[in-house]
Amino acid sequence: MRMEEKKKDTWEASEDMVVQYLKQNPRWYHEYCRLEGEWKERFLDVCTGKRTMPLLYDPFFKRLFHPDLHDGRLSGFLSSLLGRKVKVLRILPTEETLLDGGALLIMDLLVELSDGILANVEVQKIPYLFPAERMSCYSADLLLRQYSRVKGEKGKKFKYEDVKKVYTIVLFEKSIRPFHETGNSCVHYGKTRFETGLKLELLQEYYLIALDVFREIPYPKDRTNQGIWLSVLSAETMEELEGLAEEFPWVKEIYEEMAGYMHRPEEVLNMFSEALRILDRNTVQYMIEQQQEQIKEQAALIEEQKRRLEEQEAELKRLRELTEGGTKS
Repeated sequence: MRMEEKKKDTWEASEDMVVQYLKQNPRWYHEYCRLEGEWKERFLDVCTGKRTMPLLYDPFFKRLFHPDLHDGRLSGFLSSLLGRKVKVLRILPTEETLLDGGALLIMDLLVELSDGILANVEVQKIPYLFPAERMSCYSADLLLRQYSRVKGEKGKKFKYEDVKKVYTIVLFEKSIRPFHETGNSCVHYGKTRFETGLKLELLQEYYLIALDVFREIPYPKDRTNQGIWLSVLSAETMEELEGLAEEFPWVKEIYEEMAGYMHRPEEVLNMFSEALRILDRNTVQYMIEQQQEQIKEQAALIEEQKRRLEEQEAELKRLRELTEGGTKS
């Protein structure tokens, strides 16, 4: 029996109803029992209509924003961010990256726009080390990938002007300290500029969105299209999302689709399980990097202590020589 049959036309269900439904299938119930603490609580809150699906995790975002499933939805979000109307042409595979795959991502979506521009949309769960260096590498990888593809397609007719811009778009669920030191700015755009005013348009551009800063803004949220998209991505409760849907009709489709998953807890459970697998893998990588950084700091501290000890020994030697010289005289 599906949840629709149990609940008929209502979207409300109790936690006990959800658990009893999952018990009908041993595999579903086993996956549910593997959820721990806040994850089990969040899953039940989603299925009972209290909280939104966590859109900042790969399986949920792709289910609600993938252009093959929802034509125009991801295009709308990117248009609000880039400040011009764009259309997502297709999703590209990310397996061809030249990097080692060690990025601490909970979502990684590479898209080609209708004008040939590539955009890599990422969500960062953990405030990782060296974000500027990492993003530079991601952008360089993206540019080289496009260069190789276009050159292969054009052959001898290839010209460098055939290579289009690449956008690195990162949404930070939890951002590092510098993002909290820029007032109430939560969307940061950047590209290379020359201090002399030289007018050259280089191909790499960046959009960094600190969603935790957006949530902390003390005054009413920006009601521009961009502000509404960030509100949708940041909404924690179905009540918040419903309020946005009442005010902005285009949000209603997202709200109703998310509410519809309350009838299909097994699908929500699969998305939670996949999100946790990604998060667990990346958390391990993060812990390794933290340990490596601590080892470097400890090595530097030991080296500094060694240097000071050598200086003290040299000073003691000098004092002994002075004392011995004075005694002899």
